[in-house]
Amino acid sequence: MKLATLDNGTRDGRLVVVSRDLTRCTDATSIAPTLQAALDDWATVAPKLELLAESLSHDAVPSERFHEHDALSPLPRAYQWADGSAYVNHVELVRKARGAEMPDTFWTDPLMYQGGSDTFLAPRAPIRMADEAYGIDMEGEVAVIVGDVPMAASVDQARDAIRLVMLVNDVSLRGLIPGELAKGFGFFQSKPSSAFSPVAVTPDELGDAWDGSKVSLPLRVDLNGQPLGRAEAGVDMTFEFPDIVAHAAKTRPLGAGAIVGSGTVSNKDADGGPGKPVAEGGLGYSCLAELRTVETILSGGPKTPFMRFGDTVRIEMLDAEGHSIFGAIEQTVEKYEGAA
Repeated sequence: MKLATLDNGTRDGRLVVVSRDLTRCTDATSIAPTLQAALDDWATVAPKLELLAESLSHDAVPSERFHEHDALSPLPRAYQWADGSAYVNHVELVRKARGAEMPDTFWTDPLMYQGGSDTFLAPRAPIRMADEAYGIDMEGEVAVIVGDVPMAASVDQARDAIRLVMLVNDVSLRGLIPGELAKGFGFFQSKPSSAFSPVAVTPDELGDAWDGSKVSLPLRVDLNGQPLGRAEAGVDMTFEFPDIVAHAAKTRPLGAGAIVGSGTVSNKDADGGPGKPVAEGGLGYSCLAELRTVETILSGGPKTPFMRFGDTVRIEMLDAEGHSIFGAIEQTVEKYEGAA
């Protein structure tokens, strides 16, 4: 089934079940008022939501037009947002860009940071920043929402806890990252609010593209209407979702509704080197930092700027028939003029 949260003027919105083609939805608040409430009692609530989804598919319940522009992130705020770096090729490239060595342990022990989860952006909300000099970048990712995960969970327990799948734009401020990391205490200002796809889906909606551990479909990232990335999310994923969920739960339990991200989807080229631009027949990049690193390797310096005011990023994933699975994240960078 496909679930979304519509803006109703409250912090957490109202839960709806969405049709498979993303054209219609039906109110689910009689079953659970919000997605978090559904996740808190998933064993009881999920079968009822599945029945509602089946009724929607047969036009057996009242429905309304589903407008992606009215959707908040499926969880407008969450108790936990932990983002991994499952695609180590991305880590290798961005570290190379700032002259940092790549420890061998990065291939065996996942990187992860704890992001802010109190204010997620809506999938069509602008990215407002005070200064272009921050180095505004998109990061196209896949994420899962889990149920309760016990501390020290096994990989199999982590796999069984995956409830929903969605897409992410994990906005990064590249100009602020080196200074923050140099302090030895991790990201904070350089990782502002993220945005998630209009719809979160149960893994069964992905069919053969979901093997219990990863999504094997291209992630489409466009910048100002032009293809930037078509990276294959099921390829070069060094750590799969059960691995990174178990990693997050090594020393603490994860509560129902915790979100765990894949990190930027990134592929090597067929020859083992850095990926090539889409325009040159490659799979491109899910963030600008990778493109700039490749430009530096090839020509001695980056040519592509980070995002500027007025630039628009679109992140989407299509099924084998070319239909949007999660809806699209589409955001324009705007200048932040201060609180109203």
